[in-house]
Amino acid sequence: MKRLAPLAMSVALALLAMPASAVDERHELEMLRETTLNLIDTLVEAGVLSREQADGMLAKARRKAAQTIAEKPLDESTIRVTYVPESVRQEIREQIKKEVVSQAQAEGWAQPDAVPGWIKRIKVEGDIRLRYQTDNMAEANTPAADYVLAAQNGATRAASFATVDGNGVPAANTLEDIGRWRVRARLGVLADVTDHVSAGLRLSTGNTRDRVSTNQTLGQNLNKYDFLVERAYVKLQPVSSISLTGGRIPNPWYSTDLMWDTDLNFEGVAASWQYKERGARFRPFATVGYFPIRADDPPSAPEGRSLIGAQVGAGWDVAPWQQLRFGLALYDFRQFEGKREPNTALGISGANQIVLTSDYGSTQYESGLRQKGNTLFETNASNDISQPIYFGLASKFRPLNLTGAWVLDYWHPAQVVLSADYVYNTAFDKREIERRTGLDVSDASANAWRLGISVGQAKIEDRGDWKASIVYKRVGSDALLDAFTDSDFGGGGTNLRGFVLGFGYGLDHNTALGLKYASADTITSPTLRSGDSFGQDTLQLDLAVKF
Repeated sequence: MKRLAPLAMSVALALLAMPASAVDERHELEMLRETTLNLIDTLVEAGVLSREQADGMLAKARRKAAQTIAEKPLDESTIRVTYVPESVRQEIREQIKKEVVSQAQAEGWAQPDAVPGWIKRIKVEGDIRLRYQTDNMAEANTPAADYVLAAQNGATRAASFATVDGNGVPAANTLEDIGRWRVRARLGVLADVTDHVSAGLRLSTGNTRDRVSTNQTLGQNLNKYDFLVERAYVKLQPVSSISLTGGRIPNPWYSTDLMWDTDLNFEGVAASWQYKERGARFRPFATVGYFPIRADDPPSAPEGRSLIGAQVGAGWDVAPWQQLRFGLALYDFRQFEGKREPNTALGISGANQIVLTSDYGSTQYESGLRQKGNTLFETNASNDISQPIYFGLASKFRPLNLTGAWVLDYWHPAQVVLSADYVYNTAFDKREIERRTGLDVSDASANAWRLGISVGQAKIEDRGDWKASIVYKRVGSDALLDAFTDSDFGGGGTNLRGFVLGFGYGLDHNTALGLKYASADTITSPTLRSGDSFGQDTLQLDLAVKF
């Protein structure tokens, strides 16, 4: 306990120290004594003092008063009567009560459950989601063996389906339905270090090979799960309208799952500005960011892959029940396009085998990054017969992304949200692709769009909250990188079109039941051969708990 009471508390206890026998005939002082006793009881009830502390303090004060009176007895012929009006006594009582309670709450003294100040600056949050998911394959799907044969001709839009196991058997599944239980767990810590510096750390389930999913499939022989660092960043906010964030950070862009998967986090630095004048109806914002995707490896590579982005937009309160929000972003994916190996990149090993001696393999669009949908071509040199097939991106990527939402809050707390998202790859050039690859890619597309409507509460937080939505998406093959887009729609990637139905309901506080059904089919041939196709319907039933 830093202190027992402020000065006002000491004054009140001094009044209580007067013996009852000395004031029996002094009605006004007796009223003041009872008022002070009631104040002590109020402090005990508010938790500022315990009953034991209050009784001990009163007993000590009375003993000290008795000793003082014994040493300096009062003149019996003198009677002193102090008159304090009722209004003044009431004012004194309220002032003392407010002062003591306020100071106790601010400083944490006289509270048995008081905690250090640094704990108040830290927030712990997390969630656990249990999911049952079924993936139903379309009957007209092309068998995995056909993907393997098509890839051997030097091009594909689904290299992940063109894999074989150690026995040369196609490893992908394009025909059999799958049902599985999955779980996701996340635990985060947010710390306000100072008024202008904060930090965040979040751990989650998942694996280091899938950046767009944090799910863990049940059925791993009862083995434990990996708990990985999903976020780790520092945020500087010199003024309320400007923030600088660096590390492994949350998605800094205003976007939907058309461009970025909802589980995706970014590595790098971002700076944001937002107009925050109180009462302003029109609030512009801007964000810029730099994110290294892959560092220089090997060191002889000219430069690693990176993403540079910039976005401007605004929120606009058209009316008290009507808001608009929009953003225009341009993203530049650098050094992502594939490059064919020249024959001069090959050498002879000590075992008289042809080996790759340059860094051209670093330009491949590797299996640990891609999903499916982008047009790929074989980048191996014509004389390279001993190396595995390297696939590279046939197109460059510099997508322009326009995102908007119209929020109607007329039926509060329920609201209606109309959303639209459009992407156009400004770096897409069919003639350049054909020069680079020697392929006819007339069916490739540089456009993607998404339309959606949702009805219900903005967030499902309490029992009875609900939200229903429907979305239609058409994602062209080379409108955006398939590595970072929605991983649930059609099994993930681009070159897909279809719809998504969603419904959520609050079972209790921070406990929700979710249902989502997605149906997607390929737009053009995933093998670049006429007649081939792929379709997948996905059903997800979720039970999610937040804390």
